Amino acid sequence: MVTTTRSGSLTNSPCRRRGQVLEACCSLAFFCLCVSLGFLPPIAFAQSQPPAVHQSGDGSGADAVALPGTISGQIADKSGAAIVGAHVKLSLDGQSSTQAVVEAVADADGQFTFTNIPPGSFQLTISSPGFATQTISGTLHAGEVDVVPMIRLELATAVTEVHVAAPTAEVAEAQIQEQEKQRVLGVFPNFYVSYDPTAVALRPKQKFELAWKTTIDPVTFVLIGAVAGIQQSQNTFGGYGQGAQGYAKRYGAGYADYVTSTFIGGAILPSLLKQDPRYFYKGSGSKTSRALYAIAMSVVCKGDNGRWQPAYAAILGSLIAAGISNSYYPSHDRGAVLTFENTALGIGTTAAANLFQEFVVKKITPNLPKRDPANSSPTTP
Repeated sequence: MVTTTRSGSLTNSPCRRRGQVLEACCSLAFFCLCVSLGFLPPIAFAQSQPPAVHQSGDGSGADAVALPGTISGQIADKSGAAIVGAHVKLSLDGQSSTQAVVEAVADADGQFTFTNIPPGSFQLTISSPGFATQTISGTLHAGEVDVVPMIRLELATAVTEVHVAAPTAEVAEAQIQEQEKQRVLGVFPNFYVSYDPTAVALRPKQKFELAWKTTIDPVTFVLIGAVAGIQQSQNTFGGYGQGAQGYAKRYGAGYADYVTSTFIGGAILPSLLKQDPRYFYKGSGSKTSRALYAIAMSVVCKGDNGRWQPAYAAILGSLIAAGISNSYYPSHDRGAVLTFENTALGIGTTAAANLFQEFVVKKITPNLPKRDPANSSPTTP
């Protein structure tokens, strides 16, 4: 607009007609100089240009545009749980040595992203401690955002005694996440059973995690409520009375029993005594050997070192939890004798539950982890 105004004023001057051509040429030269120095954009190229322009190799002078792209994805185990910290290496074919390999680490959601990647063939190599390394190949087109399908890593096939003595936190976490999906009939939690005979020992943090998720499971609240209702209908613990107040006391006492026994016998003492609170499914051998194994597991457990030993944590946990219950049960339902009787009854109940686990529960629990046929049975205690 400014240039047009100036040109118009010069053109309409009656005394400078002969210098019009010279002035126009000077203006055009000045305009081109500004464009070349970057002060003004060229009119024909007002839009932004592609970020990468490469000269063709045939000497014709034709330009080829190659927009960089993005490669992203998510890494999980075979149960679908994200694998945090998985290492991802991106190899690019046909690139210079400085661009041939790019590396990334999966975030808290198991996701990774590579940006500004030149188009062409690529290869992803994914690895994580305790899992088998996996390789994926693909082709990235110019400007493409390539989201690779979910990458599921398999557990490493060789889990030896060394892993039991020095457990890998990532492997134990993956295994415990599988257990937390085990529900009888798809509803009732069955978290304290391992169907993997080579499962690595849990760390204290994972023992507390398992206890916490068991005690806050919605089905747990429903079952305790049902038991409290049965107790009230039969006037069990009559000192609590009837009505809403009596039901609330029975419900509170039942939940307190469950929480104290679960945390003391399933997390605190197993962490201090280095014992595994889980039941390890046998699943092979004669029915007699399996029955004897299930009964023995009520007083025997696997230590964090992989050896069988007396279940001190479970037995002491029952005693301590029963002793604590003396503080909130009615006076005529307390006492040392009753505490030991309840502990003995608890051991018998555990044996019956183990038999149920060994012969029935697996058949009515969907989505169980697959077992290695080569290691189909744990060592008999």
